[in-house]
Amino acid sequence: MQDWRFFYGNGEQNKEVEDKLKALDPPPWRQFARKEDIQINSEDDKRWQKLRQLAENQDRNRKRGQNFRISQNATDVINAVNAAIYLRRPLLVTGRPGAGKTSLAYAIAYELNLGSVLSWPITARSTLQEGLYSYDALARLQDSQQDKKIAQNIGKYIKLGPLGTAFLPSILPRVLLIDEIDKSDINLPNDLLNILEEGEFEILELVRRSQSQEGIFKQIQENEFKVLTQDKGIDALINAGRVGCCAFPIIVMTSNGERDFPPAFKRRCLRVRMPDPNQETLKAIVEAHFGEKGKIAFKQAESKINELLKEFMPDENQPLERATDQLLNTIYLLTREVNIQEEDEKSVKEILFKTLTSGD
Repeated sequence: MQDWRFFYGNGEQNKEVEDKLKALDPPPWRQFARKEDIQINSEDDKRWQKLRQLAENQDRNRKRGQNFRISQNATDVINAVNAAIYLRRPLLVTGRPGAGKTSLAYAIAYELNLGSVLSWPITARSTLQEGLYSYDALARLQDSQQDKKIAQNIGKYIKLGPLGTAFLPSILPRVLLIDEIDKSDINLPNDLLNILEEGEFEILELVRRSQSQEGIFKQIQENEFKVLTQDKGIDALINAGRVGCCAFPIIVMTSNGERDFPPAFKRRCLRVRMPDPNQETLKAIVEAHFGEKGKIAFKQAESKINELLKEFMPDENQPLERATDQLLNTIYLLTREVNIQEEDEKSVKEILFKTLTSGD
């Protein structure tokens, strides 16, 4: 029997997963645009080539996904990701700060070769409109005063946000990170309900234009508009102002548990908690971050790293109140070829190993 998993959380890229994703049939109640409408369009293939090249050029984010490791005993997270792909549901990932919630999105995009991650960092001022698209009416007005013909191209003044870009029709799903959604205004989770359920939205400015009887403005096809997206240098064609997904995006929403969410919102999500890494997982993370060139240095400093790992881990039955990057920073600093005195080393560890609950 074929392995049901797409994602393993081991940092290994599986380029053969594309055909498996394309052949995936969603539940009847989670069907959106038809695959046939996209398969006949070669522009989708060209767009994915650009998206993957864009991901290759984003070296920092690519390594973030490549270096992600999760304990193979932590099957809940791995199963939740794969269930979300099958069921076309967003993931709500909770856990302590530094547990790897954000890196999970980059790991999914890297392992499944799904291009660059679309990131939407949430603040108390974030709105649904910001996530969907923006319309620069002022720039259009200024251009119209100079050349009315240029200003008629309304698409050049519209830019899809990370959420709107994720829902562009495509055979393969995009990975969307909605980071720290618990910091949002109280209304945002409820505002997201419709698009998470229906998988589509409208760009009102384009809908009005497509319904106009003036007949002045024409592009490649009637009622088709080229707009900017969150992907640098990659535009999108919008038909009649309506955007609807085919493959529902893989949405990772992270939360540090600063607030609860309404039941209607939680019902639409698969919820999972990112576990604290054990010592073996931390060691694998450290080794992955050293990279190929650093493997010799890792072996030379292995005893020192093991010592720091023991100091980093809490006492038995105590919660881990430190973030993984604190360990990486400490190891990087204390295994360099510099002469750090014993007294300074002790001070450095006290500074870098402070718990996240410490008031200092």
